[in-house]
Amino acid sequence: MEKLISLAHGDGGELSHRLICDVFIDAFGDNNTPLFDAAALTIPTGKIAVTTDSFVIKPIFFPGGSIGKLAVAGTVNDLAVSGARPVYLTCGFIIEEGFPIAELRKVVADMVNEAKKTGVKIVAGDTKVVECGSADGVYINTTGIGIYDKNAGCSLAFTEGDAIIVSGSIGDHGVAVLTARGELGIHSPIESDCASLNHMLGKVLASTDGVRIMRDPTRGGLATTLVEIAEDFHLTMKINESDLPVKAEVHGVCDLLGFDPLYLANEGKAILIVAAEEKDKVIDILREFPEGKDAVVIGTIIAKNKGQLLLETPLGSKRLLTRLSGTMFPRIC
Repeated sequence: MEKLISLAHGDGGELSHRLICDVFIDAFGDNNTPLFDAAALTIPTGKIAVTTDSFVIKPIFFPGGSIGKLAVAGTVNDLAVSGARPVYLTCGFIIEEGFPIAELRKVVADMVNEAKKTGVKIVAGDTKVVECGSADGVYINTTGIGIYDKNAGCSLAFTEGDAIIVSGSIGDHGVAVLTARGELGIHSPIESDCASLNHMLGKVLASTDGVRIMRDPTRGGLATTLVEIAEDFHLTMKINESDLPVKAEVHGVCDLLGFDPLYLANEGKAILIVAAEEKDKVIDILREFPEGKDAVVIGTIIAKNKGQLLLETPLGSKRLLTRLSGTMFPRIC
């Protein structure tokens, strides 16, 4: 088999067939099953969740993950924070001419490994090849389908005093990707937090009715995600700066480059707003999982009115937080 992707791999002929069979079907499917234009799926009656996402991260491989792992985990997490159990996933590949097939196999292998961890099945896909210079190696588009086992998701019944929880340290993914590029000459031991959270969040939902909402703070970081929740549901929320879980290495890179960890991307963290009386129970469940071992309460809902997010400093002063303005740095997912 050829070592590099050529335009002929995307023309629908023999090379396309060999690429699909040798790389994708060999990893995702069954070589003995006829190929159709659509997958026939069994979906239980009731409400389902559907999400779609695209991944264009640079570099493709980074400490703690790859575009393949990210594509599965990112899609699974979008379903999981919606309260659904992920069951199926599709993927479309846009591959640049000249991309090494050996690296494509690594990307696909990472997708398979992450899908096995989550229990999701990759059931359909597509491959396109573009001219050299039209893409940075490979882009992946996904669609995920999930089902609601218990109910239609989180309650959204917010109350003053509800606790705001984050499942672990923030900003790890953003720093890992930034330093992996090598453009600034900065080295850091931080690895991306890229991980699928469906098993952890599924246990939380199965164990309590006190979850108001869950979100994954990806692009725009923790602050942007909380501002969106506050505005959407007309809540005033306060988070405590001294309670924010930020690793010393992330702080160091942020101090050097002038970044704010509150606005750095995460790919393996969840925000949960839960009833005050359930916060300890939720924290205990999260800490049962490696992905949630550093879960902590960072704030509370203090009113149901304006739709704003306040940060309280260690000195007791408060400042208003807004969405991320502009681009901190590109291509983190």
